[in-house]
Amino acid sequence: MANLTSMSGFLLLGFSEERKLQILHALLFLVTYLLALTGNLLIIAITTLDHRLHSPMYYFLKHLSLLDLCFISITVPQSIANSLMDNGYISLGQCILQVFFFIALASSEVAILTVMSYDRYVAICQPLQYETIMDPRVCRHAMIAVWVAGGLSGLMHTAVNFSIPLCGERVIHQFFCDVPQMLKLACSYDFINEIAVAAFTTSTAFICLISIVLSYIRIFSAVLRIPSTEGRTKVFSTCLPHLFVVTFFLSAAGFEFLGPPSDSQSAMDLTFSIFYTVIPPTLNPVIYSLRNEAMKAALRKVLSKEEFAQRKMYLKAIFKL
Repeated sequence: MANLTSMSGFLLLGFSEERKLQILHALLFLVTYLLALTGNLLIIAITTLDHRLHSPMYYFLKHLSLLDLCFISITVPQSIANSLMDNGYISLGQCILQVFFFIALASSEVAILTVMSYDRYVAICQPLQYETIMDPRVCRHAMIAVWVAGGLSGLMHTAVNFSIPLCGERVIHQFFCDVPQMLKLACSYDFINEIAVAAFTTSTAFICLISIVLSYIRIFSAVLRIPSTEGRTKVFSTCLPHLFVVTFFLSAAGFEFLGPPSDSQSAMDLTFSIFYTVIPPTLNPVIYSLRNEAMKAALRKVLSKEEFAQRKMYLKAIFKL
């Protein structure tokens, strides 16, 4: 840590150099990570085991939970380990992988949120054509496109970002390899390739945001025409959580990535990075479950003694065969 210029990796400063605060940060992140792990695994299990939830909406929700599970696992465990060991060093290879998967999963998250908004639009505004438009084949192709688009975005950012020559001390004022913070380590401000890739990614994200906004404008205009109060409540219970997730994730990520990187560690930079890296994967299972009666009923069924006994007997029968 004394010779920061000659080392091949990077030094992540994290939240504090004080030992007590490092332990506190590790414990808070550990609790948050376990909550996110449990919540997202529960959604994946419930939407897989309960046949009543084998619809496009819950199919996309299952993939969103898988994305969130991977997304939070890219940054938080590494940060916990660094705080516990009082060592913020991360190797070049680890940093490259972290940047690739972080950008890939973040891009996939934006894409799947766009697909989910379109799914809600078709379900509410074109209910008679819903099964035709959102058939299983279309849903599978949509998810393949989401994962491939995320992978390509991560590949472009990683290739361009790590081709820029770096000078000076390799210190990153974040708890993970953050692209905006890494750019200020460059020898010059000639980022023409990175600017081109960032402009393309930002334009794509903006198109996704416009698509989501247009979908919800049509959804809410259709909902307001529903005469039944119960019908409006049911629609809002499925749409409002999704709209909250989209707004929260995109606004926090946009503030961090579109703002200029600071020359020193900023409490606001760390706060906003937590807002789009840690909080959404943790809150998404709660948001989608608490206001969704079908999810709550499926959870009660999976956790019930009768259902547990049936699955135990089923597994015993399989093993006997």
